Parts: sequence; C-alpha cells; structure tokens
Amino acid sequence: MGDITMRIEDTRRIAVLDKLMNKTMKQSTAAEVLGITVRQVRRLLKRYKQDGAKGIIHKLRGLPGNHQAKASELDSALNIIRTKYHDFSLVHAHEKLVLCHKFPYSRETLRQALINVGELTPKRKHKLVIHSIRERRAREGELVQIDGSPHDWLEGRGEYCTLIVFIDDATGRLKYLRLVPHETTLAYMAGLKSYIQENGKPLALYSDRHSIFRINTRKNGASSVADESGLTQFGRATRELSIELIFANSPQAKGRVERVNKTLQGRLPKELRLLGINTQEEANRYLPTYMEEFNKQFGVAATNSVAANTPICDNEKLEEILVEKNSRLVSKTLTISYENQLLQIIPPKGTDGRALVRLLIEVREDTEGKITILTSGRRLEYKVVATTHAPHIIDSKRLNEAVNKLTPQILPPDYEEPWLLFNPRPQPLFTT
Repeated sequence: MGDITMRIEDTRRIAVLDKLMNKTMKQSTAAEVLGITVRQVRRLLKRYKQDGAKGIIHKLRGLPGNHQAKASELDSALNIIRTKYHDFSLVHAHEKLVLCHKFPYSRETLRQALINVGELTPKRKHKLVIHSIRERRAREGELVQIDGSPHDWLEGRGEYCTLIVFIDDATGRLKYLRLVPHETTLAYMAGLKSYIQENGKPLALYSDRHSIFRINTRKNGASSVADESGLTQFGRATRELSIELIFANSPQAKGRVERVNKTLQGRLPKELRLLGINTQEEANRYLPTYMEEFNKQFGVAATNSVAANTPICDNEKLEEILVEKNSRLVSKTLTISYENQLLQIIPPKGTDGRALVRLLIEVREDTEGKITILTSGRRLEYKVVATTHAPHIIDSKRLNEAVNKLTPQILPPDYEEPWLLFNPRPQPLFTT
C-alpha cells in the first residue's frame, strides 16, 4: 500500500522480473536485457519475491553518501576563506586551501558550500557565442606576445605601477615579468634584452599599436621618438636585431597576453600580500619564482620541440642596440637639452671646444637610465648643470595617475567650516 518513487530503469526491471517469475525468460537473457550480471539478476529476483516492487529500489537511496563532505571541514574552510582569502577567485582560493590547508574536497564542493551560505552568487548562463580560435604557433620562440598591464599590484601598500609581460604563444609560458613605474620604451627594451640573453632572439613580437611600438601620427621635422626611417626607438631596435614586429588590430587579437594579464591581476596581488611584499624592488625579486610556478601550472608543451629562437650574431651588441638614440645640436655654450635636463659638454683635453659648436651629436640612454653622448663614435664627457620643469607628454594609460597627483585633498562631508582651510583663525600669542 502507498506510493513508491522509482526510476525509469527500475520500472523496466519490474517487467523483466515478472517474466522471470512466470518462467517465460531465462536469467541469462534477463541479464543481457538489463545490462547486469546473472548474479545480480538472482539478487534482484530474490528481493522482488520478498518485498515486491519496493525491494528493487537501492537501499542507500535517501541516505547520506559515504563520500559526503564533512560539515566541520567545510565550516573550517569557509572561515579560512573569510579571514585570509576573502577577495580571491574561487579557483585561486581552492588552490590555496589544497596546498596550504590540506583541503580534501573538489572545487565544485567548495563552490556549492559558498553558494549555500550566500557568499557566492551562481553565474547566469549566457548565450554561447562561437569565435574562431587561432591555433598556437608550433615552436617556442616563433611568436612572443608583449604588453604592459597598469594595475594596483601592491594594493595600496606601494605606488601604482605597470607589469611588463612577455608570453610565448606556442607554450603559454611567461618569459618575462617586471614591475616598472610606467610603460616606457626602455622598460620594453629591458624585457627584450632579458629574453634574448636567456632564450635567444625570437622570430617575431606581437604587440598592440601603442606609440612605443609604432608611429600613429606623421609629423614634419625631427621626432624624439623616431629615427629617419620613421620607426620608433623600439621598432628601430627590433629591425637591427632582425626581429619582426607585428601589430594587433584589436585587444582581442592578442588575446593570449590579455587573458594572462587578467589572470595575473586576480592572482599576483594576493600572492604579494600573503608574502608581505610592499615595494616594487621586493616584488621584482620574487617574480622569477612566481613565473616558474605559474609556468608549471599553466604552461603547455609546444607542438614542435625544436625552439625557433636564434642566437645573437657577433655584430649585434645589445648594449648598443637596445638603447634610445636621439640627436641633439650643441649650442654656443656647449650645452644640450635632454629629458628636462641641461647637459654641459666637457671639451676633450687639449681642445677649446669650438669644433663642437653647432655639431649634431647622438645621445643614448640605456635600459638602466645611463646617458652617453657620442660624436663620430667617440664618447664625450658631460655634467648636469640644470634641471628644467618643461611640460611633458603623458600617455593615456598614465593620465588618471597624473591628474590624481594634482587633485587637492577632498574635505570630509562632515567638515563644518571648510572656509577655515583657506582663512584660518588667528592663533593667540599666549595660551593658559
């Protein structure tokens, strides 16, 4: 008597078992029909004779599973997340729980636990959009994607900075990471120099259309960022090294480096916080270790194991190529202006310096910021005599940062007498 809830598979078994009871089907045939063994058929038939249709239902139905997560362990994991990993992504938090706290359950178990306590909202399923995916390059070093990622990497403990990222297209492995104050030509040259010294020259670099990599507007006259051929300083350096520089039409086109930037923004600041790293110098010392761990977890093997990187030639001197080269005209006072500095040229011994007046000389700045002045391959000594404060060009990625430095401190809303900030009350000469 009463209702019994059964699966469709169980109802199929009843029809077969009835035939066994009536001796109209053999046990071997029933085993083939139900997809089970003859021994299991005998067990089902015995339980069907004793308990009827109720005996077919699995005995563990409605009972907690043997591998069900323990409530105490889940509560402990949730408390750890609230105290240490409250702003971590689900994937990152689960990795930390497994590595540092021996969490024994899957990521889905953790996700369901967070949903049950209301600390995670399930994502709505969006309509699937199909995009054609470009295949990875076959060999390591065929294509290296480069980009800069401005972000609050130190979460307010240090200055706002930019992460320079080099990632190999074939393997998805990070090849260079470094925090720098701003995204500059010399920062990318330092990254390329480090890559070449460790791996050799790549066949091609893939970048966006930032003014560091290409001239986006044509101007008459000399340019401080381009040589006579119209290339930027970085473009000139890659040409001298026989490295192809390719520009992406959109951020989505160089999706590999864009996605890794997003991953790094979600993971790296948390790692720096857990290690107590508060400065760019400390972070840069840690980045090689982080890069090695990242590559072990996310890197893949190249289709072709033979790398495409090539060694540098004897006539390719990185210290002379990976520098900014600019031309300056020497004034009558033997001075030149460079980067808001007035540089006084010291004439060579035995000369009065008249031959240097109105001479076009070359000013080089290397990746460490060291300035060298050359004429006809000969080095000239100089000294800094003044520093100017001329207007300078601000890149669009640094505009908000520059304006924030100029913005005055905002008064709190409960400040009762804001006019006193500009006209303070006179203070008494004596206090009692």
